Amino acid sequence: MTTTTQPATTSTSSTQPATTSTSSTQPATTSTSSTQPPTTSTTTETPTTTVAEDAVDAAKVEAPAFQSSISAIDASIADRMSASWRPGCPVELADLRYLQVSHWNFTGGVAVGELIVHRDAAEDIVQVMSDLFAAQFPIEQMRLVDEYDGDDDLSMAANNTSAFNCREVAWRPGVWSNHAFGNAIDINPLLNPYVSSRRILPPEGEAYADRSDRVPGGIYPGDVVVTAFADVGWGWGGDWNDAKDWQHFSSTGR
Repeated sequence: MTTTTQPATTSTSSTQPATTSTSSTQPATTSTSSTQPPTTSTTTETPTTTVAEDAVDAAKVEAPAFQSSISAIDASIADRMSASWRPGCPVELADLRYLQVSHWNFTGGVAVGELIVHRDAAEDIVQVMSDLFAAQFPIEQMRLVDEYDGDDDLSMAANNTSAFNCREVAWRPGVWSNHAFGNAIDINPLLNPYVSSRRILPPEGEAYADRSDRVPGGIYPGDVVVTAFADVGWGWGGDWNDAKDWQHFSSTGR
């Protein structure tokens, strides 16, 4: 679920030189008659340049390579998670992992994002992010929810992709969200809002509640995002019957 009822109090290309067939220009040919003044006739061939097909292929700029890392939560990362994790959360810091993954942004560039997930989910999430990178699926930003003081509403409104946040399920006091275990992630939440008969969250995402209008960064049935998560066994909130949480993926499907 991507909504929160209370802010969490703590979590080269080398181009071969043109093969210049500088069709070597032939030396000027001089023909001289004995009775007429010398007449110089010069024929100059226009140089032509040809480039082999393999040189053309080599000239194509290669896309940046996907990069990722998985790390245990060290003291410096733990200090940054003061809003999303606290003693009493259903998972220990030792069971969480800090991921850095490259992703495409909305300006056609590549950025490095951060996620906190459960250690058992780390490799799967890296695989998903690799698939999305290969498809050039754009993600606006990917920051720890702590940069929004653990406030899920602020994070969603900023279209921030995030995972771990020690919080309860919205409108269900005492029930931990899958995010509180590091087993859920919300992707481009502004563009993929939670939609029910009573509310749209974040409210700023109302313009994207109509899923017939496809936008870059949106998530739709059968697309590369849904497929990538399904390949690692994660379910999608867009498949729910009661409401639709278009941004939300989790290991349990809820």
